[in-house]
Order: sequence, then C-alpha cells, then structure tokens
Amino acid sequence: MKRLHVAAGVIRGGAGHVLIAKRPVDKHQGGLWEFPGGKVEPGETAEGALARELAEELGIAVNAARPLIQVRHDYPDKQVLLDVWEVLEFDGEPHGAEGQPLAWVPAEDLPRYEFPAANRPIIAAARLPKSYLITPDNLAPQELLCGVARALDAGVRLLQLRCPALADAQYRTLATEVLELCAGRAQVMLKGPLEWTQDFPDAGWHLTASQLRKHTDAGRPIETGRWLAASCHDMTELDLANQMGVDFIVLSPILATASHPEARPMGWQRAANMLLGFAQPAYLLGGLGPRDVERAAQIGAQGVAGIRAFWP
Repeated sequence: MKRLHVAAGVIRGGAGHVLIAKRPVDKHQGGLWEFPGGKVEPGETAEGALARELAEELGIAVNAARPLIQVRHDYPDKQVLLDVWEVLEFDGEPHGAEGQPLAWVPAEDLPRYEFPAANRPIIAAARLPKSYLITPDNLAPQELLCGVARALDAGVRLLQLRCPALADAQYRTLATEVLELCAGRAQVMLKGPLEWTQDFPDAGWHLTASQLRKHTDAGRPIETGRWLAASCHDMTELDLANQMGVDFIVLSPILATASHPEARPMGWQRAANMLLGFAQPAYLLGGLGPRDVERAAQIGAQGVAGIRAFWP
C-alpha cells in the first residue's frame, strides 16, 4: 500500500491560538478535527503543497513557515505521512472556503478536541515550546529557586528539575516548591522513582534511559494527559520510547560537552537520520543553545534542551 504524503499546517494566531478545521463527514476520518492541509502532488515540495492547500481551503497566503514534525501512521485502510509545518505569518483572513467549520483554539485545549489517531504527536508538538530548560547541578535549593524565578520571567515554559546530588527527601521538598513557583506559568518535569509519580499530580515525568529500558514492558507509567518524556541515546531507546507512548524525548549527545567528555557525540547528521520516522517530538541536547533551535527544526526536532545555555 502506497503511503499518502500529506502536508499540514499548525497555524498560529494571536494569544497562542491554533486554527483547526473539521473534516467533511463523507471523507476518511470524517467528522473529526484536523490541522488544515492536503495531499502533496507529484513534483511538489511539502512546503509548496501546504501553501497551495491553505490558499485553496482557507484563502490565506503563507509568508513564513518552518518544519514542525513528520508523522507516519498506519490506519487499517490507509498509510499516511503527515508532513507538518508551523505557519508563523500569513496574509488574509482564514475562512472555510470549502464550507468546513473552523475554530481558533488555545494550544493547551487541543487535547479536548477529537482528532484522527495520527494527529496525537502533532497535538503534542503544537503545545510544546522550542526550548527545554534542565536545571544545573550542585546549586543550593534557594539559589535554584531564584534561578527558576528568573527563567520564568525570561519566558521559559518547560523545565526539568534535575538535582542528582540531593537526597530523596530534599528533592521532594524542592519539587513541591518549584511546582508552586511555576503554577500557571510553566510545565515542570520531575525525575525519580516511578513510585513518586502519584505524589506530584501536577508534574510531568522525565524517565532516564535506564528507566525506559526497565519499565517499557509495563506500559506507560502515568495517565494520558500528563506529560511523559524520556532520555534517549540510540535507536533501541527510540523504539522503546515509541512502545511506551511517551509524549516527547530528549536525544543526546549531539555535540561534545565538557560535562560529559566520555560520551561520544552523534553529530547533526546521525541525529537527523535517527529522527526519520520517529513519531514523537524530540529535543536535542549536548553542546547546543538558543542559536541552534532553528537548525534543530530543520532536521525534524522540536527544539533544543539545555542546562547552562538556557539558565538565566
């Protein structure tokens, strides 16, 4: 069965809203919501097909777009490749030129709408920022809290509380304080034993690679609707992340770093090859910073994760 290549757009409007459209009831997956777009014709690029489809469907002209994610999905009756772009600038007022209902939806509300199954990774990518802050090691708790406050003021929306030197009780106390500080402003990802997950219902959970390898057969350790991430370093771990149903991963190390001189960097090209066909958003980590966000997007990553490069 030939895989259908479709270009789709996550169209950004004001106040963080995203435009979605309802599929006609007589089409495949009819009656469900979707991100606007359509089939890539022979000889077309995905970006060119997206511009054409959005002009035909919505009456808008795309001025600026960048790759967001590629999703391969197999339905019982169809195989699709969704080539998804983030539309940042456009001319015109979107309207349902083919009679389809439209809705501007806050990104955080997208999970409340019924989409085709292939859209789950796109919904995650549309809600995630381009940077993922990981807190530095060896900071006193008060120093770390002050840094988190500065990061929030600087616009950080996703952070991982990583404090390997702290005793369990200290980490748990600090986690409670960080969650209170970030409430309503940023998503906090915690690390630690899976037995802790229900003690922090407002937190997402970031699995180490060893946890991923150990617990994949048991299935997803937290309920859908809470963010679940995993650290990955090779194709085996990418496959395990897919099996567990994580919402995003961190792939590392991309470049050499002073903090982990023993780790062999994979480089940009190998990272790009590893992400081909991977179905979830991925952040790149290791020797990278804000300047690398756009390059990460060009090879299929969500963005960049960092410690010191993102610490205020």
